[in-house]
Amino acid sequence: MRSVVIAIPLTLAALAGGCGKSSQQSPPGSGTPSAQQEAQAMFDKRCAMCHGTGGAGDGPSADSFQPRPHNYTDPAWQASITDDQIKEIILKGGANLGKSVAMPSNTLLRERPEVLDGLVKIIRGFGKRP
Repeated sequence: MRSVVIAIPLTLAALAGGCGKSSQQSPPGSGTPSAQQEAQAMFDKRCAMCHGTGGAGDGPSADSFQPRPHNYTDPAWQASITDDQIKEIILKGGANLGKSVAMPSNTLLRERPEVLDGLVKIIRGFGKRP
């Protein structure tokens, strides 16, 4: 019976995320990806199919869409949009904002704002490349 009593608090502490510590950064060697790593993995798996690995809107599926996916390397596009607008498009998807219906909503990222911020950082990074 004692092992059950001990296991329950440990399980609850694990579910609580380590007693309120931020999940933004993982300790070295923990095996848990950081929010930025999660954002990169999400971009590579979901976004790059249309937007391309270099963000130029030239992913393997890009030719099948009209309008084509945004070219994140375009300085004019980068200057025309705020971080909050990028977040809104990611969360709500294109159809909900009068944009391409091909852009899916990602509403679960509301619960992962650090990953959402990581996606914005990736998108902004494409605008800084030569």
